[in-house]
Amino acid sequence: MALPSELVKPRQAGTNLQLRKSWAHETNSEKQSYLDAVLCLATQPSRLQIPTHSNLYNDFSYVHAHLSSPVNLIHFQPPLLPWHHYFLHVYEFALHECGYTGTAVADSSAPSQSAVFDSTLGFGGNGNTDVDETAANDGLPPVQDGPLQLLRQNYWNTYKRPYQLSRDWAPGYPEQGVVEMYGYNYNQEIVDGALAEALFDDFRRMLENGPHTNVHGGVGGFRGDIGLQDASPSDPLFCLHHAQVDRLWWLWQMEGPSNRVTGSNAYNEVKGDDGQGPPVSVTDTLPMLGLAPDAVVGDYLDIQGGVLCYTYSDSLAHSCSW
Repeated sequence: MALPSELVKPRQAGTNLQLRKSWAHETNSEKQSYLDAVLCLATQPSRLQIPTHSNLYNDFSYVHAHLSSPVNLIHFQPPLLPWHHYFLHVYEFALHECGYTGTAVADSSAPSQSAVFDSTLGFGGNGNTDVDETAANDGLPPVQDGPLQLLRQNYWNTYKRPYQLSRDWAPGYPEQGVVEMYGYNYNQEIVDGALAEALFDDFRRMLENGPHTNVHGGVGGFRGDIGLQDASPSDPLFCLHHAQVDRLWWLWQMEGPSNRVTGSNAYNEVKGDDGQGPPVSVTDTLPMLGLAPDAVVGDYLDIQGGVLCYTYSDSLAHSCSW
């Protein structure tokens, strides 16, 4: 697959607005097409041309890991939202090259009951924590079912470690009122609290440190792909989760688009979560390390702007999951 330079080109006037909807609202044929396209990514050559790398599917994890460590450029600071905005756009384009004609999808269902964990038309469920099973997968709990269970990843964070797709759900304790997968940290009240923040920097911090981080940790646990900051794109659920994060940013923007999409409150923090870094700018670069052309922040603040052209389904509740 050629490096997709058209990813950063403005859309032509009159381009149809694409609708991103929940996995539960996808038709069976749309779900199958999406899953087939994910598997297709693992058959395509790497764009990064790294000798130890094997395919395009691995490229996404590699790029995310190397922009997260040793220096974290894309988490716990303002670029989190526009960088992952663009990263999701690149992933969606790759799925299209593999035959998927829809858009990225988001979901906001209850944890283990979500349609995304279906064993036939979903991403499979939890990993197998049996000692023998984890030993055979380099100590990691391999996903037990679903069409993606045999996906192989070449990297664990930034070093080579071949293994099978893994998850390690955080347990729930109903008798104590503790919801599985840290669901209490991304419920309606928590999400509404983030959406109520008036300033971009306060909204970003509450969204990232609350719902965003807890879905990663709840689904991945201590030994699952998506639970690791660096290697999280190794689990294809990563892009469904970040489509939901993207959607929540859009909902926040729509409360005051003249000031939150293009105005002074659209992107105005300083770099670094300690508040000690230089100020951000809409002219800052969004690096992709060769997976796609580098982009500019200002082109990825508006999902209906010059480059992007999509919206989200109103049928989703204001809650955050994967």
